[in-house]
Amino acid sequence: MFVPPPEPRDRWFAFRMHWKRRRYRARAISKARELRLLKRGIWGRDEILLFCTIRNEIERIDWFLQHYRNLGVQHFIFVDNASTDGTREKLLQCADCTVYGTDASYKSARFGMDWINWLMLRHAHGHWSLVVDADELLIYPYWQTRPLGALTNWLDHAGHRVLPAMMLELYPKGPLDLAPCHAGMNPLEALTWFDAANYTITHKPLLDCLLIQGGPRARHFFGDTPHRAPTLTKLPLVKWSFHNAWVNSTHAILPRTLNRFFDTEGGEAISGVLLHTKFLATVVEKARIEKARGEHFGNAPVFDSYYDRVAAAPDLWCPHSTKYNGWEQLEELGLMSRGGWA
Repeated sequence: MFVPPPEPRDRWFAFRMHWKRRRYRARAISKARELRLLKRGIWGRDEILLFCTIRNEIERIDWFLQHYRNLGVQHFIFVDNASTDGTREKLLQCADCTVYGTDASYKSARFGMDWINWLMLRHAHGHWSLVVDADELLIYPYWQTRPLGALTNWLDHAGHRVLPAMMLELYPKGPLDLAPCHAGMNPLEALTWFDAANYTITHKPLLDCLLIQGGPRARHFFGDTPHRAPTLTKLPLVKWSFHNAWVNSTHAILPRTLNRFFDTEGGEAISGVLLHTKFLATVVEKARIEKARGEHFGNAPVFDSYYDRVAAAPDLWCPHSTKYNGWEQLEELGLMSRGGWA
C-alpha cells in the first residue's frame, strides 16, 4: 500500500519534538553532577524497578516500601533531597534500595525530573519501571491477587508500554491536623474519603496527552481558578528506553506516542489509580515549610494562599464525599478500568 510522505509541517513538528526530547536528556546528564551515590544495591536484568525523589517522609516510608514490595517491586532507586527526619538513614538500611543524595534545588532540577531522567537513562533501559512520589500508592485491577509481574507480562503481550493512572486524592473527615499519622501506619486507615465525580478531562494536542483535573483540592482551594488545580493524570508504570524522557513530572513523556494510552475507538484501555495520601496530619506543618522553601511551583508566590489554607487545617469532607472501598468500586465509578485484562 502506498503511504504518502508526511506534510512539511508534520516533519517540522516531529523535528521539534525530537530536539525537545534531546534537550531534556542533555539537562538530565548535566544534572548528574548534583547526585552522589550513597549506597548501591544489586538488581537483575528483568527486575521491576521503582524510582522516587524523596524528602522527609519518615511517617510514610515503611508502608510505602511494604506496599510496593508486596506488589512485586524488586529494587528501589531513591534520590534523597536533604532529608533531616531519618528518612535517608532508614533507606540506607534497606538491602533492596539504592540511594543517591543531593542538597541541590528540587525546583531547579525541574522538580526532580532531571534527576529521575538521568537515573532512568543510566539504570532503567529495558526494565518495567515505576516512578512515583512517596505519598502515592499504585493500585490496578486485581492488584491484591496479581503481582506487577503478571501485569507487565500482559502489557508486553498486548503491546502496551505504559500503564496510566489517575491520582485519586484521599482525605479524612474533619480537620487535617487530626488525621492520625505515625511511622509505619497504613495511611488508608486515616484517609478514607474521596471525591467520586467532580472531574474534567481535556486532550492536550501538543503532547497528545490527557489532562484530568478535579478532586478535593480543585474543589476546596482552586474553585475560582480551576485551571491552576493540580493535574491528576500520570503514567506511573513504563517500559523504559534510553530514548525516553519525562516532560512534566510523570504527566507526559516523550516520544509523545507513549502518551496515547487512551482508546480512540470508544472502548476502554486498562488503567490504574494512584491513591494520594498527602493529607495526613503532617501536611499542615509541611505546608508552612514548603511555602518558605518555594520549591514546588514554578511561580511559587502565586500559590502562597494555597499553602496558607492548607496550614489552617481545613476539613475537606463534604456531603458529596464518598468512602473508599477498593478498586472494584473505583472501576464502577469509571475512575479505573481493567480494559481487556479479564
